[in-house]
Amino acid sequence: MKITKLLKTLAAGMFLTGAVQANAEALVVGGKNFTEQQLLTSMTSQYLAAKGVDVDTRAGMGTAVLRKAQVNGQIDLYWEYTGTALINFNKIKDPLSMEDGYNKVKELDAEKGLVWLNPSKVNNTYALAMRRAEAAEKGISSLSDLSKAVNAGDELLFACNAEFAARADGLKPLQKAYGFKFDRSQVKRMDTGLTYQALKEGQVNISLVFATDGRIPAFDFVVLKDDKNYFPVYALTPVIRAEALEANPALEGLMNDLASRLNDQSMAELNAKVDVNKETIEKVAKGFLTEQGLI
Repeated sequence: MKITKLLKTLAAGMFLTGAVQANAEALVVGGKNFTEQQLLTSMTSQYLAAKGVDVDTRAGMGTAVLRKAQVNGQIDLYWEYTGTALINFNKIKDPLSMEDGYNKVKELDAEKGLVWLNPSKVNNTYALAMRRAEAAEKGISSLSDLSKAVNAGDELLFACNAEFAARADGLKPLQKAYGFKFDRSQVKRMDTGLTYQALKEGQVNISLVFATDGRIPAFDFVVLKDDKNYFPVYALTPVIRAEALEANPALEGLMNDLASRLNDQSMAELNAKVDVNKETIEKVAKGFLTEQGLI
């Protein structure tokens, strides 16, 4: 009995050791905590798993935490935006074209052991939106119009997430570029998803939005024109650790193929299926992969 028990213990130990090794070899796919990123995380995990890649998914992380985790080797692959990487991670504030911005961040991040694969055609830049009727009533169609209204004493309420309020490419430099300043009481900080609902229900007058969000047309919002080109290009791109890519070179072709299938329109439609039609992340991600013949 003692021998049998010992054998069982050894077998269990071998199983656990094998599980740890398998997990250590799995490709860790990360993602941020809003709809588009949750879709991309699920899409990437389902896609690569269908191609035989052992995937460990870590969704719902904040930008700074996710980036740090990738640099530290805890995350192998996630989708990042060129504007975010240039301004927040590499402190590049010069205005750059989409191509120049991509090439610059690819060069700088290579020094950190990160490989920027081919960019998609999705430019999910930040934008400020208003309800169409109110924007027309107040004569506000651009950020310069908004600046004039605020400086004239119109006490407009603005909703944004805490990250935008603190980012290097966020609210403070935006106000400086356009020459206005909200009072603290005019800025309502809330989760990203709630900003759209707050604007729709009239709780605020202006909201931070993502350009590819399907709720903009669904809720009849109008995006204010960035007439000073303040916001940079945020080209959505898969970024992978060089070591992970070296271990599995086929990932480059697979991810470049997936990136080539995404553009502003397709991304907005996918986002709308989740945020407007209330379909699940996993169902929408799988549906896209199936339609594209990727799984």
